[in-house]
Amino acid sequence: MLNWSEISTVLIDMDGTILDLHFDNHFWLTHLPLRYSQKMGISVEAAQKKLAAHYQSVAGTIEWYCLDYWEAQTTMPIKELKREIEHLIQLRDDAKSFLMALKASGREVVLVTNAHPEALSLKIERTQLDQYFDVLYSTHEFGVTKESQLLWQRLQHKQNFNNDKTLFIDDSIDILHSAKRFGIKHLLAVANPDSKKAMNIIDDFQTVTDFRLLIKDL
Repeated sequence: MLNWSEISTVLIDMDGTILDLHFDNHFWLTHLPLRYSQKMGISVEAAQKKLAAHYQSVAGTIEWYCLDYWEAQTTMPIKELKREIEHLIQLRDDAKSFLMALKASGREVVLVTNAHPEALSLKIERTQLDQYFDVLYSTHEFGVTKESQLLWQRLQHKQNFNNDKTLFIDDSIDILHSAKRFGIKHLLAVANPDSKKAMNIIDDFQTVTDFRLLIKDL
């Protein structure tokens, strides 16, 4: 499926790609609305509707991924609330063996996540995912998200990867299109980011539902 002989650098997303997206979906769509409804004295449904509209208004921007922004906007202790359900943070079942094989192959393995640095730290604490990567980046240090061409320019300047020899793996189709526009040659979409939801139908990119199937070709 992939021509590994052409690939020397692998850029990998975190949430929904190597981590089960169930934690994030449950937090933003269920847990935070519940806690917000309790604080504001409104129904859970009303809280979900209000938050969903706010999410939509900043989707794809650095604010959407910024815990400090949401703490200010909701006056809720977002970081503390995440810890209430931190037991849901987990690697995908197929991620560990794939990441170990990637590392053993001698390729440069780089995490590139839009997650806030404190969200990244919490997930490292829970999963020790940092051991599988040569370097880990939160896009917050660049001031823009993967949806922006500016992010790829700044990331390439810092990491010095060759577009033609780079594979980028993500579960977001919008972000994969952003990487494609920048010129990254090898792209792979994760079609089953949330273990509690159905597989996504993706036509624009090669897809994977089990990373273990890629190991033999490494």
